[in-house]
Amino acid sequence: MMNTQELKTTVSKLSPDQLLQFAEWFEEFLADQWDKKIESDITTGRLDALGKQADNEFLAGRAKPL
Repeated sequence: MMNTQELKTTVSKLSPDQLLQFAEWFEEFLADQWDKKIESDITTGRLDALGKQADNEFLAGRAKPL
């Protein structure tokens, strides 16, 4: 497995087309990781308090339309 410095060196040597392909893949990879983290937070109840706070703010009329 590569360490971070080796990975940086390898990425810096990619051709423009390869770099674009890598960037597109990496962006999708990060989005998938984010989705998994949010799913985990929801499943384990880590967001429950924030959800209740948001509901209370809305019910109290302190929500602003987007």
